[in-house]
Amino acid sequence: MRPFKAIGDFFDERFEMRRVLREFADHNVPDHVNWLYCFGGITFLCFLIQAFTGILLAFYYQPTMDDAYSSVLFIMEEVPYGAIVRSLHAWTANIMIIMVIIHMLRVFFHGAYRPPREMNWLTGVLLFFMTITFGFSGYLLPMNQLAYWATKVGTEIAGAMPFVGSYVQVFLMGGERISDATLTRFYTIHVIILPVVLSLFLVLHFVMIRKQGISEPL
Repeated sequence: MRPFKAIGDFFDERFEMRRVLREFADHNVPDHVNWLYCFGGITFLCFLIQAFTGILLAFYYQPTMDDAYSSVLFIMEEVPYGAIVRSLHAWTANIMIIMVIIHMLRVFFHGAYRPPREMNWLTGVLLFFMTITFGFSGYLLPMNQLAYWATKVGTEIAGAMPFVGSYVQVFLMGGERISDATLTRFYTIHVIILPVVLSLFLVLHFVMIRKQGISEPL
């Protein structure tokens, strides 16, 4: 145990980690908090699982029209524990969407969007839409028949927006038709843009919860 203690002392001397952890551990939880308040934490846990399994899948996935589906089959059939990792990634994505919906319903019916927490409610709404976009963009990556036609429908819905729809559609597709550029753009959105933006909003969300405390139900 001494090496671990020495490592702990090293980081504590430089970053005061024990003090920070003690502040979190000593934070009082209101008496009205029950199991209904756990869905936000479960959603965050799902995000962590998604990030970990997504990194593992990214080592083998190939974002091209010709190789995407075959790389997914390779993960499922050839990579050790690949089927477990991909299934965990897929099922956790579904659970994450369900949990964030239940979490938002709990916040709404408990009136936790009231001042001074309206900005935290707004960040939660943005996190919800990012979670849905996460699920949709990931659904397209295997580029099988379901993914292809879902991409077709999704980009056409974007193209139906007033004024800017045609430009958004061309931007998402990378041209006039679904191609390697389309898959590359959705892959970039799924593994780079959304994780970075969502992580920043999560930090902001948690900081406001820490600052404002847990609201009481109506």
